[in-house]
This record gives sequence, C-alpha cells and structure tokens, in this order.
Amino acid sequence: MSQARLMDGTALARRIIEETGERAAVLTERTGTAPCLATVLVGEDPASVTYVRMKQNRCRKAGITSRHVALPAATTTGELVATIEALSADPGVHGILLQHPVGDHIDERAAFEAIAPRKDVDGVTFASFATMSFGLPGFVSCTPGGIMRLLDAYGVDPAGKRAVVVGRSAILGKPVGMLLLARDATVTYCHSRTRELSAAVREADIVVAAVGRPRLIRGRDIRPGAVVIDAGYNAGNVGDVDFDSAVERASLITPVPGGVGPMTIATLLEQTVEAAARQLGVAEV
Repeated sequence: MSQARLMDGTALARRIIEETGERAAVLTERTGTAPCLATVLVGEDPASVTYVRMKQNRCRKAGITSRHVALPAATTTGELVATIEALSADPGVHGILLQHPVGDHIDERAAFEAIAPRKDVDGVTFASFATMSFGLPGFVSCTPGGIMRLLDAYGVDPAGKRAVVVGRSAILGKPVGMLLLARDATVTYCHSRTRELSAAVREADIVVAAVGRPRLIRGRDIRPGAVVIDAGYNAGNVGDVDFDSAVERASLITPVPGGVGPMTIATLLEQTVEAAARQLGVAEV
C-alpha cells in the first residue's frame, strides 16, 4: 500500500484567512468598523504568549483589529470574570478569546461562561456546545471546526463511516464527536482509560486523536485506508499519532505541525468576522 496523502492544513488555512480578510475589508467598508478580537492571557506561560502573538499576527493579515488584555498570574477567578464581562459588554469588541490554561487556582469554566455567546468565537461556552450539538446557529469550537473543514477539503464524507475520537475534552474531543455525528458518522468516544483502545481504533474509518499523549496511536492500530486526524501537540512537535508508522497504512493523514493547528486559527478568525457581521447588523459579507 502506498503512503498516505498529507492533509495540508497550512495551505488550506492560508486560503481561508485570505477569504476572511476579503470579508473583513467589505465589512469595514460598509460599516466603518473593523472586526475586533480581544485576547485575554493570564500569566506569562511561554507557549501561550507565543500562541497569542501568532493569533495577533494572523489578525493583522486578515484585517481584524486585535485587542490584547494581559493579566498577572495571580489574577483571581473574580477578577478574570469581571474582565471578560467588561469585554462582553463592550460594543467595540466582537469576539473574545481566553487563552488557556489559566492556572489551577482559577475556575476556568466560570471564566468561559462570562463570555457572551454572541462573542464566543472560540466556541468554549455551554451555549456554543449546545447550539453546535443541535445544529443551530452559533459558533463551533475552533479545532473541531477546523477538522471538519479539512475533511471537506479532502473529499471525506463522514456519512455512514465509523469515527473513533480518542479524547474527551470539552473543547476538542466532545465537540468534534458531535460534529461528526451531525454529519451521519457512527461515533465512538475513547480516552486514556478505554480498555482495548487498539481494537477500537482498528475499526475506524476516521480516527481523531486528541488525548494529549505522544505517539499513543500506532500504525499497527490504523485500519488500512483510514483517515487519520492528529489533533495532539506534545513537546518536540510530536502528535498523538506515531506518524512514521501510521503514514504507511492511512489513506490521508494530518502532519504535526502543519495539519490541524493552522486550521484552528483560521476558524477563529473566520468566526470573528462572522460575529462582527452579526453584531453590526450586516446579513452577508
């Protein structure tokens, strides 16, 4: 069997950001207001600082105004909630991103829920999960949304296929399973405590690895011809899938980096422009 074809998230994300930039320009011209994304960062975790800076750079390329709020590591839950509530009430801000992790001393869920659903462009609130699960208008979690765009771009129709999601986080594993289910896939959730994980993965036509354990999924566990989405990112640019062995059995596979990661940011920016359009009363841009 020939090697899997790589799913190039970098190239697809670049096209999405270009299209998003065009839409942002039209919206700005029509309303006199540029879409604005507020990013909130607690502390100075190096990876988070780098990630926020990357998002700010992408915002500039897409014609989106970026407002950054940096809070000290000692910030309390109440202080963080108050900051986010103020951004939610600010008509000049159209989307809010709380960079996580925020520190063990903070109630992250309470902070997420302070984001107004209309500005939840990262898709992290209860309201966003509910609308996404029921197929109602709203914002999807960005990484799952990016994964679905990748599948579409490479002609992968989930309908009727067996999809195994390895991971159950509130902003990745659970929502990507719901999006696959909405597209008529038969979805199985697995996680770090799943017995016979390898056996479950071998049944999958589509594998989404999102558990945060380097090289957990081995090539021998991949069904020949399966589509493999590696949403993990671990130290040393290593995903949750053992790429070298999996590429010999899959038909399509995402690299790490350059697969799912760029799609997450592209989805965030796309949803920020959509949020701005709704809040500014512009039906289509």
